[in-house]
Amino acid sequence: METAARTGDKHATLQITGMTCAACANRIEKGLAKLDGVASVNVNFAMEQASVAYNPQEVSIDRMEETIRKLGYDTVQQHATLRLEGMTCAACASRIEKGLSKLPGVTDATVNYAMETARIAYRPGEVSVEDMRNKVKQLGYKAVAEQESLSAEDRRKREVRLQQRKLGAAALLSLPLLWSMVAHFSFTSWIYAPELFMNPWFQLLLATPVQFYIGMPFYIGAYKALRNGSANMDVLVSLGTSAAYFYSLYLSIDWYAGGGGTHHAPSLYYETSAILITLVVMGKLLESLAKGRTSEAIKSLMSLQAKTARVVRDGEELAIPVEEVLAGDVVLVRPGEKVPVDGIVLEGASSVDETMLTGESLPVDKQAGNPVIGATLNKNGMLRIQATKVGKETTLAQIIKVVEDAQGSKAPIQRVADAISGIFVPIVVGIAAAAFLVWYFLVAPGDFAEALEKTIAILVIACPCALGLATPTSIMAGSGRAAEFGILFKGGEHLEQTHKLEIVVLDKTGTITKGRPELTDVIAEEDEAEFLRLVGAAERSSEHPLAESIVMGIRERGIGLPDAETFEALPGYGIEAVVEGKRILVGTRRLMEQRGIETSRAFETMSQLEVSGKTAMLAAVDERYAGLIAVADTVKGTSQNAVRRLKSMGIRVVMMTGDNERTARAIAAQVGIDEVLAEVLPEGKAEAIRKLQASGSKVAMIGDGINDAPALAVADIGMAIGTGTDVAMEAADVTLMRGDLSSIPDAIFMSRITMRNIKQNLFWALGYNTLGIPIAAIGLLAPWVAGAAMALSSVSVVLNALRLQRIKLRQT
Repeated sequence: METAARTGDKHATLQITGMTCAACANRIEKGLAKLDGVASVNVNFAMEQASVAYNPQEVSIDRMEETIRKLGYDTVQQHATLRLEGMTCAACASRIEKGLSKLPGVTDATVNYAMETARIAYRPGEVSVEDMRNKVKQLGYKAVAEQESLSAEDRRKREVRLQQRKLGAAALLSLPLLWSMVAHFSFTSWIYAPELFMNPWFQLLLATPVQFYIGMPFYIGAYKALRNGSANMDVLVSLGTSAAYFYSLYLSIDWYAGGGGTHHAPSLYYETSAILITLVVMGKLLESLAKGRTSEAIKSLMSLQAKTARVVRDGEELAIPVEEVLAGDVVLVRPGEKVPVDGIVLEGASSVDETMLTGESLPVDKQAGNPVIGATLNKNGMLRIQATKVGKETTLAQIIKVVEDAQGSKAPIQRVADAISGIFVPIVVGIAAAAFLVWYFLVAPGDFAEALEKTIAILVIACPCALGLATPTSIMAGSGRAAEFGILFKGGEHLEQTHKLEIVVLDKTGTITKGRPELTDVIAEEDEAEFLRLVGAAERSSEHPLAESIVMGIRERGIGLPDAETFEALPGYGIEAVVEGKRILVGTRRLMEQRGIETSRAFETMSQLEVSGKTAMLAAVDERYAGLIAVADTVKGTSQNAVRRLKSMGIRVVMMTGDNERTARAIAAQVGIDEVLAEVLPEGKAEAIRKLQASGSKVAMIGDGINDAPALAVADIGMAIGTGTDVAMEAADVTLMRGDLSSIPDAIFMSRITMRNIKQNLFWALGYNTLGIPIAAIGLLAPWVAGAAMALSSVSVVLNALRLQRIKLRQT
């Protein structure tokens, strides 16, 4: 249930237990959406969680959990025990207890002063143990995590072990029943079945624990669903197996009443109910095992993080868990160790392997003043860094959060499955009832057993598990695999929309080019050194990449630069500054024309430089032309191949830049781009995107700078180069962590193949039910075969989704 999230809305993630199919997820979603104050709800059946945007002034988490429980499900809470240090009296305990209780997501906190412990119940989607420890530290005490309740992964493993035990017990009890059933067939008359296996009471003894112990969760789920006026997979399984079991029980009693062993035992259906339950449990086990593999990307990302950090506190070197590092701490990183947190190098020099983040195979040299990123590997020198981002703020933690959000989100195509699953089960029950009447009164008049068998087959074959898993498992596997290649989709909707792209607009500087231009040409009217001194002083206050390269080039020539008295950036035109009382202008032809400065004598030289791909800038001192400077930004090695790949995929490629037409076309020609939008001012980039969209085309914008953010937001899909600014990445729908244009065709390819996978799953799930129901209705499907097919349908959908985890990128 998606509506526009409102300003001030909070977001919560609730872990839900008890869901068995897509109908369950759909019912919870509708129930939560009806609550006042809930802006949007997304219940992910595969991940067993609900993501809710809500207004805390109108609705509380407790109210949501109460609603979920009323619908027949439950939410998971975790418990943690913290060992406390520094308390001196009961007032300390009370203070800590109140502080912890105020944390969002903490439902209960009890501090025991005598035992120096805090016992906390919390919702894992809203708060972490690390948040609790930090809260205790803020209050002036120390907290150490003593134990924490089962994580989602541990719960899944425990559930798998329970299902394995149930499957073993069910299989053991069902085997003699299966044996007796197979021995009944004329073509298997050679199979010996002990007389005991044919005894109705022996079969009842075997079938009863399967029906009411192994199968109890189906009854509980069916009761909860029916109590709330809906139906789900549990209803179908319960109806089908109960019909077979109780009809067999009736025949057994009738047989006993008629003399029991004095006449031949009737044909019973105990094996039908027992084998069906066994197959459903087997299907759920295989499904759980396969679903566990869809989160491999998250696990591999988490495994990159360092476990401990070496910090210096009060002059002493301490080895502490990485979770306890605080912003501002001084951290020592020895050769061969992982950098534990994001920070700035204070002392030392080394090379750092940043492959996990940038994909760059060569280590990056680091020295004092350079930034380092957590989870990267220090190669050959001691580094002393100051932590700037810790915990949830680190780059790695943010990447994990984006991947988790994407895996938990819902793609628009999921609405098709939701709409169908919402009405599917009642329709199936209606079809099964109609089939029973047709068989009992028309096809095989009076043959209750025959009609019942066909009804059971319909009920079982129609379970909509596969339908509910079709989309979320593919989204989880596809977005996770993309993340392994540094492509972060912020949500399932972006993963879906990317495959529709028809036009890709590339920013030039820092996207197509390296963004690190060099000063190449200087032509001064008078003294070159003085000219460069004034220009360099003016450019030093600018943050533009070209300005940085000009200043660096001037300093490399040994020229000292004074401070500018005033400075003003003129976006799209250049800069204006006052240096030593002189007014300096550096920028485009338009800037000089606007200020009435005659520069025509420089135009021919300027044109020659631009044709060769250089960016030439005019300079004036005190309203008089003083010379020109040129810089060149080299094209990234992968840009040409990326453009070629995009064209081969049928994508129209456009380059957009603020540079003049000649320079822009020279760069475009180097990488094979035919369409160029040059001299586009920052505020005009968004409008340029709108013009391209006006034809009805789906447009992607790729950029890395602050001035790209509006265009990224306007585009159908905004892709930010991960090596760029945080503002650009925040505005984008997809982040390309590796700063490599090859990631653009990779992202589109991943979206296309994921959507193809989803459509395959939906086709299989819907086609399976569409074909299976009529086949069962005309009597061509035995109930146990229907049960096996139903169980394997869910497994096949998940396994098909898992194929996405083996996709090799950069091969299209």
